Amino acid sequence: MDHRFVGIPELTDVPRVAVVVDVMRAFTVAAWAFSRGAEKIVLAPSDAEALALKENCSGWLALKDGAPATGFDTVNSPGLIRSLDLAGRTLVQKTTAGTVGALAVSSAPLVLCASFVVAGATARFLKMDGSGPVTFVITGDDGQAAEDLACAEYIGQRLAGVDAEAAPFLHRARTSWAATDLDDGVRRGYQGVHPDDVDLCLQVDRFPFTMVASQEDSLTVLRPVALPEESAGAS
Repeated sequence: MDHRFVGIPELTDVPRVAVVVDVMRAFTVAAWAFSRGAEKIVLAPSDAEALALKENCSGWLALKDGAPATGFDTVNSPGLIRSLDLAGRTLVQKTTAGTVGALAVSSAPLVLCASFVVAGATARFLKMDGSGPVTFVITGDDGQAAEDLACAEYIGQRLAGVDAEAAPFLHRARTSWAATDLDDGVRRGYQGVHPDDVDLCLQVDRFPFTMVASQEDSLTVLRPVALPEESAGAS
């Protein structure tokens, strides 16, 4: 099966199946939010839209990347999200790469959002769906982000049934510019980053669900989809 790996600027058509990858940090954060009980995540096209959605929908929370900002409840950091009680809550998420990529393919019949923490579940879901070649959207650095490409290729290997070792892919992610930049932000004491962020982004198969984005009342909404446990001997 021939998959393709493209950056957001290279999206010239609507793919049949899209896997939007943002390792550091949007879709690691999303997975952690679901693990903390969030019901759904609404992907917003702008900070203003995120705040408007929060204002109009009682009980919704808004998060963005970068430093904390007025009106936003939290930031795009797995190290900070993991301590929140989000049971039954709706989050509105706006980031510079991940949410942009997901919105760019929102009209595709099947859109998954992925990172290393849900890599295995994402591959298993795609196998079960069997819809054909996958377009992996590499959201960071105009499609050149080493950590996103490594994760996409790892999922592609798992989807192909290859018993791929995670270590080489994780090494590429850990030595990426994004990881270095996050670590530098921690050293400089920047707000919006946590010392554990990089490590949390590099935990393979931390969660047993994939994340499916679909259209609900004109909004692009991300929800977790749990997969049945693999039987012994399953690939």
